[in-house]
Order: sequence, then C-alpha cells, then structure tokens
Amino acid sequence: MDIIEPQKLDKIDCHVHFVGGGTAKSGSWFKLRTPWDKFQARLMLKGCGIAPNALYDDLDTIYINKLLQLIRDSSLDRVVLLAQDIAHDDNGNPLPEKSKYFVPNDIVIEFAKSHKEIIPAISIHPARSDALEELEKCIEHGARIMKILPNVININCNDKRHSKFWSRMADAKMILLSHTGGEMTLPVLNKSYADPRTLELPLELGVTCIAAHSAGGSYPGDKDYTDDLLKMFKQYDNLYGDNSALCSLNRNKTIGKILDPEIQNRIIHGSDYPVPVSGLGVWVKGYLPWKDWRKWKTCDNILETDYQFKKAIGFHEETFTRLSQLLN
Repeated sequence: MDIIEPQKLDKIDCHVHFVGGGTAKSGSWFKLRTPWDKFQARLMLKGCGIAPNALYDDLDTIYINKLLQLIRDSSLDRVVLLAQDIAHDDNGNPLPEKSKYFVPNDIVIEFAKSHKEIIPAISIHPARSDALEELEKCIEHGARIMKILPNVININCNDKRHSKFWSRMADAKMILLSHTGGEMTLPVLNKSYADPRTLELPLELGVTCIAAHSAGGSYPGDKDYTDDLLKMFKQYDNLYGDNSALCSLNRNKTIGKILDPEIQNRIIHGSDYPVPVSGLGVWVKGYLPWKDWRKWKTCDNILETDYQFKKAIGFHEETFTRLSQLLN
C-alpha cells in the first residue's frame, strides 16, 4: 500500500498591503495631503528597509521587489497581497475625493501570476454598478480572497442589496478579509462599520470571514469590539480573526484577549505590512519575553520580526498555517 504524505501547509501572512504610485503603470495611487501623512509614509517605508525618497521614484517596482526579498528571507512561505478599492456612497457612486489610496485588482492578480509567494486579495465595493461583473472576472483569474475596509470605504455589509454579491462569493468559496475595529491611518467615513456585527449578513449567507485586527481599538479611548467578536465566534463557525498589527504600539491591548487556546483556534496570522512592528507594548504588558524582544527588535526583516514576536507571545503553529488550510 502506498503511503500518502500529508499535504504541506504553507505559513501565510494574511494581511500585507501593496502601495504604489502608478510608476509601473499599475494604476495604483496615493495621496499625501498633510505633513502627518508624509511622516507616516516615510516611517513605514523606513521600517520596511525602503529609502523614503522612493515615494518620488519608481515606488511600484521598489516596493514589490523589497517585499519579495523579505518573504524569501523569512520563515513565511507566502503572503496575501491586498488590493484597495476607493470609497463609494450607499448607491455606488465613487468618492475618489474621500479616498487616500487605491490599488486595482489587476495588479495584485498579475503579481500572483508572476510570483508564487503572492496570493492576491481583490477589493470591490459591493455597491458598485459593476461589482458582480468585476467579481466574476477576478474569480476567473483565480482570486480566492477579498479585502475591504467597511468604515473607510463606506460599506454596510448587512445591506440586503449586497446579498447577491455575498452569495456569489460563498458559491465560489471566497474568503472575505474585512477590517474591524478602529482605524487611524486612513480617513474613516462611517465609524459604526468598525463593529464586527456588520459582517452578519455575509456570514449567514455562507461566506468565510476573517475579522482583521480581531476588532480591537486603534488608539487610546477608541472603542474595542473584541469581546463582541469572541461572542460571534460561538455563533458562526465560518468566522475567524487575524492578529495583524497587534505588535504595534497602538493595537497591542487586543493580544491578551485572543491568546486563550480555544480562541486561538479561530485566529490567523497577519502582519499589516508596512505598518511598523514594535513589540514594545506587548513586552510592557508582559506578553512578550524580554529575551525575545531584545533578540528580534533590531532584525532588518519586518515580516520575520512580526513572525518571531507572535511565536514568542504564544501563538500556536496552526495560527500561521490556518489560512493555507482554509484555502485548501
């Protein structure tokens, strides 16, 4: 009798952003409207090992080449690279003036075709007049994940007008990675959509959903929805959370709520690259051992630093391979 080896599960970072200025004809763009925007952008690039003057150079090429190098030099096998739709009103009218950056679906799909390390995550506002048409096109190109920021691009996921869109995602076995909790990097259009309960309709229609950041607050005094998410875990078997950005200074308070072994069964690894990885907050709170913080805080690979911090904090090995299991 032949022995069938179990399929290897890839270690995947489920939450990696692409940022480009359209220099490689990608169609991507970003707007640095304020000195704070420029400071944030420079800080993030520096943390990734990219010179800040890349903002005014061929950022598309510099960014993706650096990301591929970091993946290959890390303990990870693959990352989910996120597209980013612009804001729309409730009737599907585009609001580019309310949007800070845009990454078209085509570019992440093309990167995935060229590089095995990349898994594309498309982004479509379901109120768009061409939403179902764009979804079908992306499905034909092999897309299995969609990323949205409901509070930033104004999506009421529980609006029954979107039922057909969510049902098509469920039929195609697509995963919805949705921002939950507060947001301080991008302008927020509807603060109430930070609540993970806005995902109830797609969940009820059979879509597997990942609540990014596990619904934690983003700054001191920001409302924390993590307890609501934990209650939802008991109601929906198709709901997960990710631990992206939880080693940053502003989101670390969520860590303690999701370390319980039973809760970890619903947690997926994510970094939120290029968001800076500090580890200081989780060390101060006693979740990250001093020796591990000292060892990895000066690592020049931000993806590896985040991975090692998460392991030292106590996230199980399955956290890093759970998305691979869901995709398989």
